[in-house]
Amino acid sequence: MSKKALIVIDYTNDFVAADGALTCGEPGQHIEKRICELTNEFLQNGDYVVMAVDGHKENDPYHPETALYPPHNIMGTKGRHLYGALHDLYLENEAAIYWMDKTRYSSFEGTDLALQLQARGIREIHLVGVCTDICVLHTAVSAWYLGYEVVIHEDAVASFNPAGHEWALGHFKNQMGMKVVSKA
Repeated sequence: MSKKALIVIDYTNDFVAADGALTCGEPGQHIEKRICELTNEFLQNGDYVVMAVDGHKENDPYHPETALYPPHNIMGTKGRHLYGALHDLYLENEAAIYWMDKTRYSSFEGTDLALQLQARGIREIHLVGVCTDICVLHTAVSAWYLGYEVVIHEDAVASFNPAGHEWALGHFKNQMGMKVVSKA
């Protein structure tokens, strides 16, 4: 039984594609190959792979993000599809990948992620995706408080805010004691 999981956070058209509603643009597109490599590696090793995907109702007056950002990752739209090669990789391995809808920055908030990890005896999670300083950050902090060993793949996270991206990477290492790794 695997004891680690890869959580791919919000790697969707709306967050990554050039015409995405709330796109990281080139920084997000640049990490596509590495995210696919890691996804394949975890799948081949029999590890648990989760696609944690933001999902919203359009103009939801009760959601805190409605006032902060333009509509994005609206349920049932192409903007919510996984970006690029990851979309095809998911379709080819759909039975082995857990698709998890989320409605908050943290992948743990309001989801069954902790239960899924606990059921599999997983204590080590690897985080990739976007945005480093928003959803990756909040997921990492939630995981840390829940006692997980957290590994951030620096070469597989990105943000539309370069300063926020760098701040979050430093925060993971220096204030949270997390492992920040890179293939290079």
